[in-house]
Amino acid sequence: CSFNQYGSEFQDIFDVDHFITSLRDEVRILKELPPRLKRRVETGTVYSMPPISWSDILYYRNQILPLIRKYKVVHLNRTDTRLANNGQPLDIQKLRCRVNFSALRFTSQIEDLGKRVIKLLRQNGPFIVLHLRYEMDMLAFSGCTQGCNNEEVEELTRMRYAYPWWKEKIINSDLKRKDGLCPLTPEETALILRALDIENSYQIYIAAGEIYGGNRRMASLASAYPKLVRKETLLEPSDLGFFQNHSSQMAALDYLVSLESDIFIPTYDGNMAKVVEGHRRFLGYKQTILLDRRLLVDLIDQYNSGSLSWNEFSNAVKESHKYRK
Repeated sequence: CSFNQYGSEFQDIFDVDHFITSLRDEVRILKELPPRLKRRVETGTVYSMPPISWSDILYYRNQILPLIRKYKVVHLNRTDTRLANNGQPLDIQKLRCRVNFSALRFTSQIEDLGKRVIKLLRQNGPFIVLHLRYEMDMLAFSGCTQGCNNEEVEELTRMRYAYPWWKEKIINSDLKRKDGLCPLTPEETALILRALDIENSYQIYIAAGEIYGGNRRMASLASAYPKLVRKETLLEPSDLGFFQNHSSQMAALDYLVSLESDIFIPTYDGNMAKVVEGHRRFLGYKQTILLDRRLLVDLIDQYNSGSLSWNEFSNAVKESHKYRK
């Protein structure tokens, strides 16, 4: 999801009681610390550290567990990608799936609204969810500026320099795009969907925050696929009032709709796209099309330059993606 303007706590997004009870045979989870330990947190004297990214379970047993025994409370101030995906014991992997796909359940308010969106979509037939990762923060962070005008490039650059924890500042957008490290633009996405022979009668639900460049950048996609919808167009403003300015909760709605889609297509392999893909596999086979961006931008450039005809371009896209579903 894009930047959360107003911070959401765990309990604003997830059903805390369900989380605790569903894992009670694995781990004891407290809603709050005992008073003596709570005071340490309030006075800022709790031991805080970022676990090393992509660590195996031995790191937590040999280095983190002794710290917990020593300090009683340890604040892990980074929680993204702190455990490696592969090479873990089977019981840990099973627990990870149980946590991600069973214990973590959205609040009833988010779940109910998600079901409403899905019902509205189903009334009009099958639908595709396009996870179009093309928000301002994504472009500023990645340095990907394909299709942006000079003013937009300057605005994105200013934003990147405004956040010191974004370590990469000088970025060659063209090279990054050719390496497949940029999200596809809305215009590129329209070409790829057409090349894959996705009919324009399909409903396409856009799972995203505000698209950078707005209607100007969405024009090609909207022209090719007139049944383009978002949660904001399916629901009344009053339905979304509670979620406004809380991008994590808005993303939770998109997550629920993504799970239930007939086809899920992410234009960038970020965290949400990966978790949705995994969750859809966990629930049983549901078609997800994983786009080979490095190959596709090369094909797009050849087509746009006239080196490939439409039929050659379309056939190359379909052939290269027949096993990526």
